[in-house]
Parts: sequence; structure tokens; C-alpha cells
Amino acid sequence: MGEHFGQSARARVIFVLINVIALGFLAWSLRHFNVGALIEDFETTNWWWISFAILSDVAVYALQAWRWQVLLRPVEPVPYRQALRAVYIGLFGNEVLGFAAGEVVRCYVIARFTALPFSVSLSSALIERIFDGMWLCASLILTLRVIGLPHRLHWIVDGSYVLGGVVLIVAVLLGFAMFHHHRARSALQGGSWKKHLRVLIDDLSLIGHSRYLYFSLLISLPYLLMQTVPVWATFRGFGFYDLSLFEAFGFMVILRMAMAVPQAPGNIGYLLLSKELMLVLFGAVARDAENFSLLIWGLVTLRVVLGAIALATTGSKFGELHRAAHTERAELSKARDSVTSDSI
Repeated sequence: MGEHFGQSARARVIFVLINVIALGFLAWSLRHFNVGALIEDFETTNWWWISFAILSDVAVYALQAWRWQVLLRPVEPVPYRQALRAVYIGLFGNEVLGFAAGEVVRCYVIARFTALPFSVSLSSALIERIFDGMWLCASLILTLRVIGLPHRLHWIVDGSYVLGGVVLIVAVLLGFAMFHHHRARSALQGGSWKKHLRVLIDDLSLIGHSRYLYFSLLISLPYLLMQTVPVWATFRGFGFYDLSLFEAFGFMVILRMAMAVPQAPGNIGYLLLSKELMLVLFGAVARDAENFSLLIWGLVTLRVVLGAIALATTGSKFGELHRAAHTERAELSKARDSVTSDSI
């Protein structure tokens, strides 16, 4: 009990510290913020383009829900409405609590309201992240070759190689676990951490031996490409007509790569990096870069509204779902340990 309380207290302290640091960076970045200039820019904004950006952003996550439904089809037919609701509840958690808090919750939500096992739902989310990482790395390499990056953003180049290496290693291990199920299981006999990997391999094998796995991999490419459209539409809505669709693609890819690391709540990192990219990549003046980043940050934050609506349809509060998801995951781990102990 005392140990659990200590871990919980440390987690809260770390959470508060990270948020304080993030807010400090935000305050420093917006130290020259001018409300009058923002209002003036918004008065000249083409809101038809912004409306199109909002609709295309909704379409992106509608496609993600379809991909998830396709990926899970060999195990359990999941209604599309349930998949879409779970995706938006996950987005709500990611953007309100930060640190990818919504990922486990969306897996729990879809398992709670369908017959899908929770462990399989978690495994499918891992596969999704691998697919996204594969296409993102390929897109990032293309972007770096065509656009290039100034030296002050060299960390993005370094990070791309690290991300690419991690994705490649995990993808190879994932493929081995899926298509050489018995060999992978026999190689992981004994050991507490190996118990969890064996159950993960069992879940992955349920999904892996199906044509739907390859279909969902293919869907992952248009899912990534579609994320360019809201950025491009926002460029045009704000008045950056000289920025092309490919430049919007590069902007999106770099943001996605940087945001792959779990961030603080409120998409503060998204706001700060989008301003930096407008300044460094496209040579925007400070006022335009700042006001554009606030606009696109606001559009991204609108997902919270849709997520709140999706959450309301469950009749639960996010905190309840968050705690239930982590409790379920802890009980799943205990059950795995028990089963493994009995078999030994």
C-alpha cells in the first residue's frame, strides 16, 4: 500500500514538473504575443478553408477507425461506430492529460463495449503504431531529401534515424512473433518479463495470419497522407498561398515525428514546434508564424470537443475509464503470471 502511494505521489510530482516546464516554454515563446494582431489576422482568414481543414481532420480519424476495424476483423467483428468512438475518446485523453494517456483507454473502451479481448485490443494498437512508424520514416526520408533542414533543427534528422532504427527492429521482431509463433514462444521460456511477451505473441498471432493485416498496412499510407490536407487547408485559410501541398506534407511529417514522443497536455509541444517550423522552414515573419501556430493548434484542440461528445455517449467520465483501463491491464498481468505459474 505504502509503495503504491509512493509511486503515485512520484508520478504526480513528475506530471506537475513537466507541465510547469512546458508552460514556461509556452510563456517564453509567446512573450511578444499581440492580441490585436491576432484579431486582425483572424479577420482576414478565409474561414471556408478552415472549415475544410476541420472536416478533413475528422476524415483522418474516421479512416483510422476503419483501419482499426479492418485489423481486428480476423479476431472479432467490431462495429465501425464503436471503433470511431474509441478513437476519439483516445484523442480526448491524449490531448487533455497528455503522455499518450488515451491509447490504453481507447483499447479498454472498445474491449468494454464489444466482445474483443482487452489484450488483443492492446496488441492491435501496437501493430498500428508499427505501421504508422514504417510509413512515417519513409515519408521523413523523402521530406529531408527534398526540403532539407537547417542546422538548428538537426535534432529532427538525428531523431529520424533513431526512430527508423527502432521501428525496423520492432517490425522484424513483430514479424517473427506473428509468423513463427511456436519458435518465438519457445525462445521466451521462463522469466517474469518473458511471460508477458509470450501472451503478446499469442495475441499477435491471432491478427497476423490474415490478409486483413496487409490491407490495414496499405490503409496506413493514405491515413498518413490525408493528414497533409488539414495543414494545407490551414495554410490557404491563413493566407500562405505560396506554400504547396508538398510543403504542407513536409510540415506534417516533421510534426508527426516530433510528436511521436508522448508530450504534455494541451498540445503545447505541437504549438511550439509549429511556430519554430514556420520560422525556420518557410521563413515566415515572427507575427505570422506565431498567429498561424495558434490557429492550427486551435484546430487540433477541437478534437477535444469531438472526444468529449464520444465520451458522453459512454455515460462514463474519462477519469473512471482511465482508472478502469489501468486496473484491467494490471489484472491482465496478474492473470498472465498466475497462468504461467500454474503451468510451471
